[in-house]
Amino acid sequence: MIEPEFILQGRRIGTSELAQIGKLMATDSDWSRRRISQELARLWDWRNGVGQLKDMAARSLLLKLEQRGWITLPPRRQAPVNRMRHKRMPAREFSGACPLITEPLNSLLPLRIVEVSTSSEAGQRPLFESLLHQHHYLGYRSTVGENLQYLVSDGQGRPLSCLVFGAAAWHCADRDRYIGWDRIQRAQNLRFLANNTRYLILPGIRVPQLASSVLSQVSRRLSRDWQNKYGHPIYVLETFVECARFTGLCYRAANWVRAGQTKGRTRQDRPEGTRHQAPVKDIYLYALHRGFRQRLQGPCDPPAESNP
Repeated sequence: MIEPEFILQGRRIGTSELAQIGKLMATDSDWSRRRISQELARLWDWRNGVGQLKDMAARSLLLKLEQRGWITLPPRRQAPVNRMRHKRMPAREFSGACPLITEPLNSLLPLRIVEVSTSSEAGQRPLFESLLHQHHYLGYRSTVGENLQYLVSDGQGRPLSCLVFGAAAWHCADRDRYIGWDRIQRAQNLRFLANNTRYLILPGIRVPQLASSVLSQVSRRLSRDWQNKYGHPIYVLETFVECARFTGLCYRAANWVRAGQTKGRTRQDRPEGTRHQAPVKDIYLYALHRGFRQRLQGPCDPPAESNP
């Protein structure tokens, strides 16, 4: 029995939308899954805030409908390729990329912060990816979906730090309790959260207060950068700090709030009892808008600019 109305990919789906999808799939039996998702995005005029067609979001929605048994997509025409697994990272070491720096923070100012995914500067993206790949304990093979990537250097141009912000976690009990939203509100407004998925201070850099200063400066510009790239702001930042490995001190020093802990579960957990153990992590949140709860608990059609 199909629910009369539900939310997938941030869209409210009812009987009329399912009927539209069914009619679209019946239009041409030779259409591939890719073509169907592109045509669905066009039919709904489903675009991001800067006008780009959201065909990948449409593809994800169709796959979720098929997983629930509500539609049957045509067979795949080729096996999906994991582009991230086969991506070759820059092999060469960057000369002078990780010098020993023990100077006081004031001597490194002004910090230079470049959002490399939108930058036209030659060499910034390869440098950023190589540093994360070589020096972050989780490694790095690029990211998918909405994201921002920051490379931070000192006044002499020496790289200091790399940060990645991407999609927020779908479900996190303590975070959701802190925000105060329900399941439907979360489905509608999760795109207004961003997750700090990678944060690296390069090896050899021993500068007190640098980590919290970088976080503060990046946080101040992030919503504006997200608005420019994707057409909507960010109201709350989140991150998950592995308790056994890190203290989270730099987040607390930058005024992030510890909102609780994860349960040590993963996305692969199943209701029937299968559990995959994961490290317990502290949950830190940082509000970019003083009225973040009101905006995230209601229908969220944000203005072009968000107030700090």
